[in-house]
Amino acid sequence: MNKQSFLSILAASLIIASCGKNDKSAQAGGAPQIKEYKTVTLQTKSATLNSDFPASIQGQQNIEIRPRVEGYIDKIFVDEGAVVKAGQPLFKISAPEYEQQVRTATASIKSAQAEVSTAKLAVNKVKPLVEKGIISKYDLESAQYTYESAMASLAQANAALVNAKVNLGYTTVTSPVNGVVGSIPFRLGSLVSSNTAEPLTTVSSIGNVYAYFAMNEKALLNFTKDAGASLNQKIKSMPAVSLLLSDGSAYDQKGNIETVNGLINTETGTVNFRARFPNPKGIIRSGSSTTVQIPNYVKDAIIIPQSATFELQDKMFAVVLGKDGKTKNSNITVLENTAGNYYVVTSGLQAGDQIVLEGVASLKEGTEIKAQNQSPETVYADLK
Repeated sequence: MNKQSFLSILAASLIIASCGKNDKSAQAGGAPQIKEYKTVTLQTKSATLNSDFPASIQGQQNIEIRPRVEGYIDKIFVDEGAVVKAGQPLFKISAPEYEQQVRTATASIKSAQAEVSTAKLAVNKVKPLVEKGIISKYDLESAQYTYESAMASLAQANAALVNAKVNLGYTTVTSPVNGVVGSIPFRLGSLVSSNTAEPLTTVSSIGNVYAYFAMNEKALLNFTKDAGASLNQKIKSMPAVSLLLSDGSAYDQKGNIETVNGLINTETGTVNFRARFPNPKGIIRSGSSTTVQIPNYVKDAIIIPQSATFELQDKMFAVVLGKDGKTKNSNITVLENTAGNYYVVTSGLQAGDQIVLEGVASLKEGTEIKAQNQSPETVYADLK
């Protein structure tokens, strides 16, 4: 083989190798890869969903503790935040004049009792003399009037003692209810009276607590549209509600909605509610921030995970996978306040639709995808 023939064969080999490499590159970059997405085929379901509403807590009673007598604070028996029982002493007010009144009233009783005894002796002495005709009936009547006057004076002295003891009792300020002590603005030695503007403290009765929250008009209709005719019947038919504490934990006592404000706030479009919860252990304190959960039972509804939706221009969408394997955005409507991890769809989807479960916000309409269909048991594992 001559040199010219060898160079020709080498050139032909390089051209063939180059063409093969270009064909492989074109094959690799020309056909885009189809991505996999998790999907689920919708079925009607019945479930209980919780709707959450921020709430503020108030004690059943917030009672201002005020002194009924004037004096200096001599003792403070409790501290702020202490749990107290009805009748438990809170403050001691130094008022010596009331002790003096008790001593004076006690002395007056002894004096009145002596006068009664003397008058009674006079009656007993005069009575036989009148019966024998020695003295006139006038003397007996006079002695009897003196005796009755002495008895009246004794009664008056007893009343004065009772009044003095009552006033003295006011120097010890006690709690009128079981509850929790609020702030104490006064200290030992402070002069207080019934006319003092600020109360000694406030005791919040927390045997039961009230949770106040607001609900918009649409949500109210969802909860009460199938209930009784009157507002009271609708309230009574509402289910027991739950409470989530500030740390997210569930309170172990159920509550009941007791009142609904008859007027809708025109500025916010909401209605105010009050729910009562028993608080036997005193865990919940007045002023706490909590969340009220109202269960909403739905029957044979289309329920989808919230992660399978996205919002665009104040509209909500879900991504439906067509039979051709391409996506289509479906505008949906859902029930108001179906909080948690799921929405109850009222329009836009139906049983048998296959929807994409995640990554829907960035998925363009008409995209061909590969479905990784999930079992309903997996998708709705935490749905009760």
